Amino acid sequence: MVTDEIVALGRARVAVTLAFAAHGLLGAAWVARIPQIKEHLGLGEGAMGVALLGAPVGVVAAVRFAGRIVGRWGSATTTTAAGVAGALSLVPLGLAGNLGALIVSLLLMGASLGLMDVAMNAQGVAVERGYGRPIMSGLHGSYSVGTLLAALIGSAAAHADVPVPLHLAAAAGVLTVLVVLGCRGLLDRSADALPEPDEDAPGARRPGGETYRSGRWPLALLGIIGLCSFVGEGAMADWSAVYLRENLGTGPGVAGLGYAGCAVAMTVGRLTGDQVVARFGPVPVLRAGSLVAALGLGLGLAAGDPTAAVAGFTLFGLGAAVVAPVTFSAAGNMPGVPAAAGISRVTGVGYLGLLGGPPVIGFIAQGVGLTWALAVPVVLVGLIVLLAPATATAGR
Repeated sequence: MVTDEIVALGRARVAVTLAFAAHGLLGAAWVARIPQIKEHLGLGEGAMGVALLGAPVGVVAAVRFAGRIVGRWGSATTTTAAGVAGALSLVPLGLAGNLGALIVSLLLMGASLGLMDVAMNAQGVAVERGYGRPIMSGLHGSYSVGTLLAALIGSAAAHADVPVPLHLAAAAGVLTVLVVLGCRGLLDRSADALPEPDEDAPGARRPGGETYRSGRWPLALLGIIGLCSFVGEGAMADWSAVYLRENLGTGPGVAGLGYAGCAVAMTVGRLTGDQVVARFGPVPVLRAGSLVAALGLGLGLAAGDPTAAVAGFTLFGLGAAVVAPVTFSAAGNMPGVPAAAGISRVTGVGYLGLLGGPPVIGFIAQGVGLTWALAVPVVLVGLIVLLAPATATAGR
């Protein structure tokens, strides 16, 4: 029996790793084709900007209900169903013939990805609990690998002039098969049960009849940690190339190195983060990583040199790499709170930073310049040093 359980747990780990990779592939499958879609539909920058809001709106809407959906159907079933829905949404996205169709397609994709995000993280927490050691960082690393791979495939397809509908339809077919077959090994609904309370923790159930602490305040702190990190991630994606190009006068090729360095460093940090968290604990690792991110980005901006700036963006990615996996693990192991419910609350707050942070930085840049505006992520990621103790439940 013990051997069967170990085998099942191993299969579940492979399956949830594939789910995370599929999520990254899904979200980034169409990104390299945005210029062709924009040109085909004859959209201006403003109209395209409105369309691009579709996916974030879908994500935020789905995350609000994800906890209840996973609670009813289980994290395994929800991960698979949402993944298939997300893959199939690529087909109408590639066939969209007008702005309205494009917005609806992106809403569907965003909703599917938001629901899958919460469900696969809840499943990851369940598998991590079975192993009794951190694995969430590696899972998020596989997501990062998926996004990088999708970006490369999309760029190659665009370079080869593969028609957008054909490219996205082929991606939909491959990803549907990957999700359906890859997720077969996920743990069943029994793995989604509430974690046992820590009898020594404040507010845990006592023989005298006391109940679990509500979890609202700890989850709020975890949400703030996620927001602080995600503001920086969004800023690196949307503003690093602009900063290098317009503020430091680099060429287009060099301008892209800022986010590339951040993305690669974050992927490496996540793939190696579990061993570091297991050895030193989530709180010290989060504090050290946040200091690296804050100091690296801050000094890179202060130097006013392209090489230093690229190094700063890279160090930010490395330092912030484990924030999301550690935070989601802590939310999923909150005593008395179902994993999906905790993760959905934290994800909902965190995504506000990812989606709302870049526009806010843009508004600030209009008043004080982009260099000072990018200091906002420096301050926020530095705040994680103070909030890190809220993640102490991670990996329990």
